[in-house]
Amino acid sequence: MIELVCNLHSHTRFSDGAGFHRDVVAAAARAGLDVVGVTDHNVWVGGLQGYHNRVLLLVGEEVHDPCRQPQANHALILGAGQELAPLASSPQALICAARELGALVFLAHPVEYAPRWLQSRLGEPALPWVDREVVGFTGLELWNTMSEFKARLRTPLHALYYAFFPHRFLFGPFPEAVRWWEQLWLSEIPAVAIGGADAHAHLYALGPLRRVLFPYEWLFRAVNTHILVDHPLQRRVEEDWPLIRDALQAGRAWVANDLLGSSRGFRFEAYSGHRRATMGETLRRAGAVQMEAVAPLPGEFRLIRFGDGVVARARGRMLRHLTAEPGIYRIQVYRGGRLWILTNPIRVI
Repeated sequence: MIELVCNLHSHTRFSDGAGFHRDVVAAAARAGLDVVGVTDHNVWVGGLQGYHNRVLLLVGEEVHDPCRQPQANHALILGAGQELAPLASSPQALICAARELGALVFLAHPVEYAPRWLQSRLGEPALPWVDREVVGFTGLELWNTMSEFKARLRTPLHALYYAFFPHRFLFGPFPEAVRWWEQLWLSEIPAVAIGGADAHAHLYALGPLRRVLFPYEWLFRAVNTHILVDHPLQRRVEEDWPLIRDALQAGRAWVANDLLGSSRGFRFEAYSGHRRATMGETLRRAGAVQMEAVAPLPGEFRLIRFGDGVVARARGRMLRHLTAEPGIYRIQVYRGGRLWILTNPIRVI
């Protein structure tokens, strides 16, 4: 399989971002991405999707109901090829319409927190997904860089600190989001986990200080989604988008904070007899099952079975674990006490 590094959540001046599509693509290229998604709020911009040098630009949309108070329920839609914001008042109708068009739907920053001072002084409220009875969505944006940043700003002093040390606030997805994700799988809803920047490249002001805290390029070097596609890309959108869509739909992907070191080359697979499965796939046992994860850099590995927690640990560049137990298994890898890699699971039956 071919690995691609993607960041599928960013914004331009067509909604509330600081740059244009060309700025997003240029930053993605400098950061080493293969695919970048622009998902402006409630606006789909046609005619720009395609290859720009070596980077594939996907143009989607982040849809929400601006009349809803308090604000909630932002959906990332990729591949619809048309405007879907008029359906924002009904999250279920929106999801159904998007899926009928062959699009992917990820619930953006499904769990989010915002300190009171941030809401009152800067107008930055929490924007979680609250209508959890919806069905048919592709997955959850489990790790959102800017959501985590927002939650870490307990006081204005924290904002000042992270303005100068931005790499220090990234620890991983919110535990509530991970619990929701696992419960979906245990309820036979195989929701795919992705990570995204939610990049805006805003200029922030705190007293006399003015600073672009998170330029596009910096964010595209942080929390990304790595996917495994079946064939090399052909540099033609009409052929390459189905490969990317299928990989994301299947969950052949992991999320990584690549600031801790590039996770290119990571693999997580399970074997039983002559059968093999990777992330997002199901393995039917033919006896014992060998779990194997390999990383390009050393770290602390944890093998997690949904509903049971950690079942195996290892240090270095590899984890191997032999089991006869069915279940839903995923890997987390830490470096320096911080989450580096979180995979989509392999189901063993």
